[in-house]
Amino acid sequence: MSTNDYRIVREAAGVYPIAAPLIHLEGDERLALLDTFLSKSSDFADPDTTREALALRADGSPFALVLQVEGDEDTWLIPRTPITAAEVTEYVGALEVPEGVSVTVAPEGWSAIAVEGPLAPRVAENFVDGDIEDLLLHSVVDVERESGDGQGRLARVGTTGEYGYLLLTTDGEADLAQFVELATAVDGGAVGPDGLARVRAEAGMPYYDHGFATLSVAEADLSWIVDWERIGEFLGSDELVRPAADSPKLTPVVTAPGIRIAAGAPVIADGERIGTIVWTAAAGNDTEELAFALLDDPFVVPALDVKIDEVSAVTVTLPRVLSRSSAGASA
Repeated sequence: MSTNDYRIVREAAGVYPIAAPLIHLEGDERLALLDTFLSKSSDFADPDTTREALALRADGSPFALVLQVEGDEDTWLIPRTPITAAEVTEYVGALEVPEGVSVTVAPEGWSAIAVEGPLAPRVAENFVDGDIEDLLLHSVVDVERESGDGQGRLARVGTTGEYGYLLLTTDGEADLAQFVELATAVDGGAVGPDGLARVRAEAGMPYYDHGFATLSVAEADLSWIVDWERIGEFLGSDELVRPAADSPKLTPVVTAPGIRIAAGAPVIADGERIGTIVWTAAAGNDTEELAFALLDDPFVVPALDVKIDEVSAVTVTLPRVLSRSSAGASA
């Protein structure tokens, strides 16, 4: 039930397996390969760190947002937007892979598990030596196994505005069970996609779950993740259009609780159509319903009263909720 899952992520610790196909790169020239298709240069991709970047198609449209987990001798890419292993395999197959570099999609035996919420550190602390507070945002550490078997890396990274940790592991089934057990002990547990998607949307990251819905980089408001000084240096960059002040842009709108609106519905202001609903977030927060619209300029502003299929709505700012993690609720 998304309402309870929403509560868990907002108040406790929500555990979920990563459904996207993992991508493993090895070889000395792997960073050179990444530079041919990721929107950020690898110059500052230091070992034991994470970062997010866009992978584009040749026409400049976004293919996937990926989390890059950098090691000393290898790289993991974890898609953050909906994508299948077949689509990733086709995309990778079209790249010019340097000699000595291997790219494995969905490597056998590996999986990833995440925990997010203000009490997520109480779960993650059981997988590190020392204080979990010493693991800084975007940092990665190896996970030590008492038995000496298996491999794992823990990254401090999240998608909800709350504390978040992600475990890459060869002991996925056992680690997932332990994650859930530890989360349950702090009034959390396993969560499904709907409640998680709602928290992500409120944090300003709706694309994690709905993808890009045929939007361009500028329309999806993802220009911040592109290194515009590298135009011409990575796949699709020559087709990118720099965002302009008058460009249509993804904009959050809210309606009264219980009033749902559908994707594709027109957005009307003063009798004029100014945009279209792209995606509606799952229920979960009983104070309001949340959706995202592609709006024309100059209507990309907060506090604008609009009509959506005769339903009253208003444009708003993000994030919608002050995270408990920002108030130090993990103690």
